[in-house]
Amino acid sequence: MKLADRIARLDQETAFEVLVKARALEAQGKHVIHCEIGQPDFPTPRHIVEAGKKALDDGWTSYGPTQGDPQLRDAIAAHINETRGLAYTGANVCVVPGGKPIMFFAILGLVNPGDEVIYPNPGFPIYESMIKFAEAKPVPIPLVEERGFSFDLDVFERSLTDRTRMVILNSPQNPTGGVIPAEDLKKIAELLKDRDVVVLSDEIYIRMCYGEPPLSIASLPGMAEKTIILDGFSKIYAMTGWRLGYGVAPEWIIDGMNKLMVNSNSCTASFTQRAGLAALTGPQDDALRMMVEFKRRRDAFVAGLNTIPGFRCPVPEGAFYAFPNIAGTGLSSRVLADKLLYEGGVACLSGTAFGQYGEGYLRFSYANSLDNLMEAVERIRRLFPQ
Repeated sequence: MKLADRIARLDQETAFEVLVKARALEAQGKHVIHCEIGQPDFPTPRHIVEAGKKALDDGWTSYGPTQGDPQLRDAIAAHINETRGLAYTGANVCVVPGGKPIMFFAILGLVNPGDEVIYPNPGFPIYESMIKFAEAKPVPIPLVEERGFSFDLDVFERSLTDRTRMVILNSPQNPTGGVIPAEDLKKIAELLKDRDVVVLSDEIYIRMCYGEPPLSIASLPGMAEKTIILDGFSKIYAMTGWRLGYGVAPEWIIDGMNKLMVNSNSCTASFTQRAGLAALTGPQDDALRMMVEFKRRRDAFVAGLNTIPGFRCPVPEGAFYAFPNIAGTGLSSRVLADKLLYEGGVACLSGTAFGQYGEGYLRFSYANSLDNLMEAVERIRRLFPQ
């Protein structure tokens, strides 16, 4: 017996592989500063935890509706309407365990073998993994450092064909921290409005921005009916382990997602949905304080990286990742990432973990204490003396 051929089309997520290597070094007594994992280093806000505990005490431990708890879906729709200027109802929402199921469901539900899917590169590796799993053709569009890690729109336009079925956008972006400018989104919407194309807009970091709130392409004229918004609770509410996310889309797409949901998960855990309701409708002070701290770390860490010979790091506009250009070191991304881990005790990711156009870059998560981040800068600097 052997695994089905389709399993070979799935890729791994390198962050977890690097974490295993780092833990192995720690088991040998070596000290490692962790900048590889993309999760907030803050606790879930207390009122959310209490809501989850109360839900368990109150008996929210049984199956729930496949599409999600109606009260939570209404709250999500209200939140999306307020933050994106749209007019959804709970019928447009599918609640799922984490953000990845929406990627799976969108691609499996809308893309046929041989179709083409445009996606950002470097980008979250699960995009390409799922495109290949669906036997579609991945069409990577390089993100351009000089444009704030947005698309070259000429390359984007040339990449559109009659086989293009889906376009994946991510803003703010993992791994670069870049935000797609509003004018770029308007041009993309103009190119797509008359095409039979659906947009998967990954907005999981949309509230993790250091300037003006990013524009959602769904807010532009004619785009709501052809856009799936992916969002969730993991990042802004430090709820990565709660596994709670959602998709917002036209009802005909949600109907398909519900079918995939009932065939894969039955439903999302009921008590976590009560915690999610408390997150959306309760105080937002913890989230705001977290972003103030992330900005403080971003400013100090990026400034530090820019003092290291061979490093050039743009200031990210969102998320909690720094994506320095390391071409000046003369080392490949993978070789340098290994050097930092094994010689410097700093765990980060090679830019190539996010696609071929990530060569020449590293990704650091600054979801760590400021003291640790500054120590990481000094450890790297010692490997590259003046």
